[in-house]
Amino acid sequence: MNRRDALTTVALAGAAIAASSSAKADTAPASTLDRIKKSGVLRIAVIAGQDPYFHKDLATNQWSGACVEMANDIAGKLGAKVEMLESTWGNQILDLQAEKIDLAFAVNPTPERALVIDFSSPILVHSFTVITKKGFAKPQTWAELNKPEVKIAVDIGSTHETIARRYCPKATILGFKERNEAILAVSTGRADCNVSLAVLSIATLKKNPALGELAVPRPLLTLPTNLGIRAEPDRRYKDFLSAWADYNRSLGQTREWMLKGFEAVGLTADDIPGEVQF
Repeated sequence: MNRRDALTTVALAGAAIAASSSAKADTAPASTLDRIKKSGVLRIAVIAGQDPYFHKDLATNQWSGACVEMANDIAGKLGAKVEMLESTWGNQILDLQAEKIDLAFAVNPTPERALVIDFSSPILVHSFTVITKKGFAKPQTWAELNKPEVKIAVDIGSTHETIARRYCPKATILGFKERNEAILAVSTGRADCNVSLAVLSIATLKKNPALGELAVPRPLLTLPTNLGIRAEPDRRYKDFLSAWADYNRSLGQTREWMLKGFEAVGLTADDIPGEVQF
């Protein structure tokens, strides 16, 4: 091959690489932030019966709650409107991975989840509690529940299940698809208790005080709750949501949204036990 042919070959190869790179750039998926701005829609997961986070009016099918308030605030700053997909605590991570939604609320950042999705800064720090059935002794410690004869109902795939299995490995863990089913197991006597975040337990007992009692076992267990997003190279969406979370948490706005969500079930700040954080 002479020098002219060699130069021609190099030029053609360079053109081919450039064309290939251009094609990849054209077909590469847009970042979540770009998609939201282009479509004008922020898609979120909503979960029925999860006051104060989410509240569904069965007569009108309208959604409200703290997370809906937060979503509207986020969407407003992005020039978008909120679109909702009904889901469950366990399925919303799958919905996020499948690109059915752009944002999952109240997600605890476990190491396992960090392998498949990304997180914003915490929006809140929550305490874990136990709802006991009538007649079942309120546990003062998690160790009191760590017995084979104790039946603990949890919703599968949730952090409630993680806590129950971590601190009560000897107990009989009953897993249910949705938290409402786990609560029903307690009310019917099939389970002795349910492990839930404090904000959910308090709201549940307010709606159904005959269900049982609230216990806050020691040690007091807390976990941050974050916004869940798809993992992607473009960090703008994550950085925006983290700044949003830090700003509203530090100003106390997030707490106000939570208290407004509690109003749907007739709760006020005075109804929240002192040791419960949110």
